[in-house]
Amino acid sequence: MYLKMLKLRLLNAIAPAYFLTATTVTFALQFYFFIPAIFENPDARINSSTLLHGAAFLFLILNALGNYVMTIRFPAASVQDAGPLLCSPLCTDRVDAHYLLNGRHFCKLCKKVILRRDHHCFFTGNCIGNRNMRYFIMFCVYTSTTCLYCLVLGVAYLTVEYSISFENPLTFLTLLPLSVGYFFLGAVPGLQFFVVLMLYVWLGIGLTCAGFCCQQILLVARGQTWCQLRKGQVVQTRGPWRSNLSDVFGRQWVLGLILPVQTVGRLQDHAADKKDS
Repeated sequence: MYLKMLKLRLLNAIAPAYFLTATTVTFALQFYFFIPAIFENPDARINSSTLLHGAAFLFLILNALGNYVMTIRFPAASVQDAGPLLCSPLCTDRVDAHYLLNGRHFCKLCKKVILRRDHHCFFTGNCIGNRNMRYFIMFCVYTSTTCLYCLVLGVAYLTVEYSISFENPLTFLTLLPLSVGYFFLGAVPGLQFFVVLMLYVWLGIGLTCAGFCCQQILLVARGQTWCQLRKGQVVQTRGPWRSNLSDVFGRQWVLGLILPVQTVGRLQDHAADKKDS
């Protein structure tokens, strides 16, 4: 039990560092290699294509980072509950059952009683629940979109700089194992090998975030959390799916689609707390 918690705490510290490192590397590759190489114009230092793609990438990555920060800034904790600070092995099941029954759950990593807890996100280092679900969903949307955008530009960069053809669909499937072999044989430059590795990192993160996004939107529309679904608890929907989505995204949801700003006010949070009491 102690070893498992130690592994979870270690993952809780490593995952945010991994995300921020991958973000920094992505930013550097886009502005120092991909965009200048693909859209370089000998007749002008900066052309419209460079500005357009640079602005598009900045919009995507700043929204992803902004919603990431908002997810951390607004932790999902229920201050009304005075839950135990620690869960002993003897009371784990009873505590979980009690708080699940009342729409709450005790997180051992956060050491808090979480209102409408969905899951613990290791990349943000906190739980996803009542106050940060909307930011987490938008974080997944923009992260998956950013990864897809970087994947496309990365493929274009390899085509322009290293004359790698992607006309055959099998090229992408065999690109990584061939690049590993050629790299250790000294036939592939280090930058090319690193870009190939990042292509698969972006693909993995993008698909994972897209899956999380679809799952969370479906659960929110049903008025249910992943924690309740995993425990097999049948939850009666609080209202129509439009009302459930409005509870999470707020009335100014359109603004939240393009800017990482707070769209769910404190009054809505207080009303949601009463519904779950």
